[in-house]
Amino acid sequence: MKIFVKIVWVLLSVILFQNTANSQQISNLSLEDAVSIALKQNFDIQISKKSLEAAQINNTWGAAGMFPSINLGVGQNNRWDNQPSQVTDDRQNSFSSGARPYVQMQWMLFNGFSVYIAKDKLALLEEYSEGNMAVVVENKIQAVILSYHQNQRNIEKLNSIDKVKKLSRDRYFYEQTKKQFGSSGSYDVLQSKDAYLSDSTNFLMQSLELKKSQLNLNLLMGVDKDAVFDLTSAFEATVEDYQYFDLEEKMNTNNTTLQNQYINQEILKKDIGLAKAIVWPNLSLNTGADYNNNYMKYENLDANNSYSYDFYVNFSLNFNLFNGGKTHRAIQQAHIQQEIGDVQIEQIKQILSNGLLTVYEMYEVRKQLLSVANARLETAQLNLDLSTEKFRNGTINSFNFRDVQIQYINAEFSQLEAVYNLIDSHTELLRITGGIISEFE
Repeated sequence: MKIFVKIVWVLLSVILFQNTANSQQISNLSLEDAVSIALKQNFDIQISKKSLEAAQINNTWGAAGMFPSINLGVGQNNRWDNQPSQVTDDRQNSFSSGARPYVQMQWMLFNGFSVYIAKDKLALLEEYSEGNMAVVVENKIQAVILSYHQNQRNIEKLNSIDKVKKLSRDRYFYEQTKKQFGSSGSYDVLQSKDAYLSDSTNFLMQSLELKKSQLNLNLLMGVDKDAVFDLTSAFEATVEDYQYFDLEEKMNTNNTTLQNQYINQEILKKDIGLAKAIVWPNLSLNTGADYNNNYMKYENLDANNSYSYDFYVNFSLNFNLFNGGKTHRAIQQAHIQQEIGDVQIEQIKQILSNGLLTVYEMYEVRKQLLSVANARLETAQLNLDLSTEKFRNGTINSFNFRDVQIQYINAEFSQLEAVYNLIDSHTELLRITGGIISEFE
């Protein structure tokens, strides 16, 4: 009786879970739609877009130092004095006040062409930010593809478990009926109960796995966690006859990480130029105009007002003769950073080549594994259909039938994993060769 109550509790939990999902509005969602939503709403992509926007704002001639600095201001002072009189022996009070508005411009006319070098560097930094955003977009597209198909895989697994669970339920009721007529013992009934309970538990656990994968997909798309979708794209792998050397050529030309490293190398070259620019003299201009208005009032005397104004243009030429080798060290450090960048490029090339070869070989193996898994599932399905009839006819016992059920569920799970793994390898090939974004343009 306790076992039966436990079975009922498990089934009620499953029904409650399904009713909760069904009560929510369900929208159709293709893989292309999922990627499109993620490109607009994924949090990491939004952050990378803001970083690119900041780099674009900074890529101006003003940020590079091309234009002068102009200041407009005013100074005002007031003073009260009590001092000995110059005429009598008494002390005399006085008050003075003044205002000085001014405008000033400072302009670096020449500093070793560093303005032009800095502007080129800012343009490269913007391009580098675009590359970083492309890397984020590629990774998120890959994550959405895998999460989408992971949901489909979990749905198919849930359907497979449900199919076996129904067979276990029928077997359990069948054994109960046989026991009532005296053709089956308590042991067979208990075994069928245990199988039914086990399958019901597996169904519930797989339902939780499905819910978890749904939450992950919603997070990647940047939608509400309670949103429920009907996945309309087919759960099938793309089987292509790739040639490794063609893939390697695409990777060397289009891989975003490698292209970003090339841009970074150009940035390091600009750093060398900025370090060398310090050797040149600096010529600056300082010009402006100001106006002075003064008021002076002595006690018992008439007030005195005066004003003056002036305009000035000053040039300053600065040439550093010696600073303890600081400039020379800065140039050496910049060259070292460039050499490090050259080594990093070769390292990235090697890592990418190794990764491409590994993924390519895995893709070829997984194509064969999928063919084997399809054949195995076809055999297991036929065996399950035949064994179901034999069990009902009494040709095989409950143990043999349970073994066939387990073989079927394992074969179907293996086939689902084979499809998903091939999708995984194909998606990684697209990403590493720089073609994953173009697939969804």
